Amino acid sequence: MKLATLKQGGRDGTLIVVNRSLTHCRPVSAIARTLQAALDDWDACEPQLRQIYEALNSGAFSDAVPFDPLLCHSPLPRAYQWADGSAYVNHVELVRRARGAELPSEFWADPLIYQGGSDSFVGPCDPIYALSEDWGIDLEAEVAIITGDVKMGASAAQCVRAIRLLMLVNDVSLRNLIPGELAKGFGFFQSKPATAFSPVAITPDELGSDWREGRVHRPLTVQINGEMFGQPDAGTDMIFNFPQLVAHVTKTREMEAGSIIGSGTVSNKQGDLNGSSIANGGVGYCCLAELRMYETIETGKPQTPFLKFGDTVRIEMFDREGKSLFGAIDQNVQHYV
Repeated sequence: MKLATLKQGGRDGTLIVVNRSLTHCRPVSAIARTLQAALDDWDACEPQLRQIYEALNSGAFSDAVPFDPLLCHSPLPRAYQWADGSAYVNHVELVRRARGAELPSEFWADPLIYQGGSDSFVGPCDPIYALSEDWGIDLEAEVAIITGDVKMGASAAQCVRAIRLLMLVNDVSLRNLIPGELAKGFGFFQSKPATAFSPVAITPDELGSDWREGRVHRPLTVQINGEMFGQPDAGTDMIFNFPQLVAHVTKTREMEAGSIIGSGTVSNKQGDLNGSSIANGGVGYCCLAELRMYETIETGKPQTPFLKFGDTVRIEMFDREGKSLFGAIDQNVQHYV
């Protein structure tokens, strides 16, 4: 099943069901006005939403309207919780290696998670706003889940059943603000502006066999200024799967329906550093910082700049037939005025 939220009907938008091919949709206010309302009463709403979805796919609705991602907000325009992990330890290892630091062994056994700002997400086609290019504007392409209610102390096996929906993420980072914040020992805040999610959220069964072991086993494609930048596989080198990330969060607290957990920047290990780019036959990257890390390791300093005003970013994932699964996050970088 595929769900989206239109930018109409109030701050939390209007829930719609979208067909599998992402061409048509149908409002479902009689079932749930917003996605959060559907998540709050998922056991009752999910069968009704799925019935609409199946009818859309069969062409049963003559009044179905064209689906336009430009009219969409992120599936949840705001959320009760947005916690982002760093499940691809290769990414963390590269960051530390570039500055000559060892990776603590516990990073392979205990997930890293930070709590992001969830009061205001931006739409999948909205600009990436910043006040200065000097902040080091970077994309971070990820996968995320939306959960139902989860009890404190839930095991990873129990957390599997709480995963309701999947999305793509652009978790923008302001790289040049990060070192000063982390030096204070209190985590990210100013360095993490508003996050964008894919126009469509999907139930895990839409992936078929590509959803297994709590991971999405499809390449995540990233384009910068229309050129392919990365296509690493989201299921490869994901050390902590989504149920493990949820279990980590719920060690000391409950999670409420509508909570979002991110995978962290998708990153695949690549043996030859010089061959890691798309141009050299590698799978590329999901953030500029990782490319700059490789450049630092190889040449002593980064060569590639961070994003500038006017640059474009496109993040998308395709099924085995080459059809878009979630629609695209398609943003440009703009000066905030």
